[in-house]
Amino acid sequence: MQAPERIDNDTAQGRLRLHWAEAVVTFSHVTLREACRCAACQFKRHHGTPINVAADVRVTTIEPAGYGVQLVFSDGHARGIYPWAYLAELAATAAAG
Repeated sequence: MQAPERIDNDTAQGRLRLHWAEAVVTFSHVTLREACRCAACQFKRHHGTPINVAADVRVTTIEPAGYGVQLVFSDGHARGIYPWAYLAELAATAAAG
């Protein structure tokens, strides 16, 4: 999957908008933080430990990672890389649900 043409980060509203040629997808910062796939978050999920995310968490930094982006959150979490394909999968799941 290709990188989006543009990324808008609305910290006031807590929304990240990805603009692909075929679609524009919007995610809440909370949803993205909850969906982190880093080893620590996957370990917690595997062991049934909830990933508690404050409603006011925000994406503070977006770092390109070639095949995706590393998102840094206001709660200090900065471990997960979000591949473009994973973000598209999250968007499809949200649309279907």
